[in-house]
Order: sequence, then structure tokens, then C-alpha cells
Amino acid sequence: MQLHVINSNSKGNAYILSNDREALLIECGVRFELIKQALQFNVAKVAGCIVSHEHGDHSKGVYDTLKAGIKVYASAGTHKALATENHHRAIVLKHAVPHSIGRFKVMPFDVKHDVAEPIGFLIEHEECGLVLFLTDSYYSEYTFPGLNNIIVEANYDQRILDQRLANGEDPKFLRDRVIVSHMSLATCKGLLNANDLSQVNNIVLIHLSDRNADADRFKTEISLETGKPVHIATPGLTIDFNKKPF
Repeated sequence: MQLHVINSNSKGNAYILSNDREALLIECGVRFELIKQALQFNVAKVAGCIVSHEHGDHSKGVYDTLKAGIKVYASAGTHKALATENHHRAIVLKHAVPHSIGRFKVMPFDVKHDVAEPIGFLIEHEECGLVLFLTDSYYSEYTFPGLNNIIVEANYDQRILDQRLANGEDPKFLRDRVIVSHMSLATCKGLLNANDLSQVNNIVLIHLSDRNADADRFKTEISLETGKPVHIATPGLTIDFNKKPF
């Protein structure tokens, strides 16, 4: 199994988990043409697309995704916000209820974001094991036993955010919104420390802010904190995402 990053920032988010036989599209917040290119135009390989919430940087490609024959899985609130609730390929995911998508098993859980009904995902597959996908949430009240791979937001550093405010580079309302809608580096560390990482092979940091993050420092600090291989999600990044490290 491999994880392929199509894009990961405020301009758009989309990721693919795939092997030779099938793929799971995670978020579709980029032009569908980019998704097709990442799939080498083998759209039929996609078992489904899971969407965390309705913001455009996570969902802008949803209509073309549906048009291409791909089922889109999201919460009822997200489908309603996107006006996709009546589409025959729109599937509702319910909190803590597992759903099979091809050979992937997906279980949604609620997260903390300023939208209709945002969710994160536990994704399980025989090849990649148990994967946590968590983005656009300022906090997680859950721990996740048995993780093998982690895809998690580390959007900003509080010190950078505060310094930009002090310098007059950002207005206070923007700073305040970031704090109540995205995960900080410190909160990301706390989440990772709260979980058993003994079987984790990869930690992928996603949705880093262009202005309020330092990718190299984030990678170094999380690596030192966890002792695990850490990757920064950048466009085109492809890494092995298996249950076993080798």
C-alpha cells in the first residue's frame, strides 16, 4: 500500500491510499483533473472518496468526483452543506459506525471544527493496517488503539501566530479563527503522546499553514517527540504505507 499526496494546504487537500488493485480517495479539495492525473487516469480503480467536511479546500472536486462514477462518503451534515444529499452516489457515514468501501473499512468519528458535521476517519485495510486521518480539528477527545499509520494536521505554531499578530501582519479575528478551527503543533504533540505509537510506522503531518508553520522544525520536533518516521505532506509525495515496516 502507498499513500500519495496530491496536495495538502489551505489551497486544497487530497490524498490517495492505493495498491495495484484499488484506491481510496481521501478528500477531493482540488480540481478533479489533478486527481485523475494522480490516478494515472485509472478512475475505475477508486473504491470511493471520503470527505471530512464541506470547506472548499477539502471538497471542491466533489461534483466532478460524483460525475466520474465515484461514490462519495461523508456525514449527513456535509452532504447537506454541499447539496449532494440526494445524489445516488452520495453515501452517508454515521458517527462510530464502520462502513466497507471496497476492501477498506472506514469508521468516522466527530471532530472539532466550525462547520456542519465534520468527521475524522479510522481507515483499516489488510495491507496498511489501521490508519488515523484527522484534519481541521482544534482538538481530539479520543485515543485510538492499534494504530499502524497516522495522517494528522499540524497547522500552526502558537508562537508564530502570536508574533504575526504582534507585528500587525494578521488581524486578531483571523488569529482567533485559526485557534478554534485547526490543530496546533502543541496539540498535535499532545494527541500523539496520548496514543500508543508502538506499532506506528509513519506519521504524516498535513495541512500546514503557509504563514504560521515551519515545516522543517515541525518534522524535527515531532520526530524527536515520538521516535517515529515523520513526513511533511507535500504535493507529489508518495510513501510506503504498510502494516509492517518492511
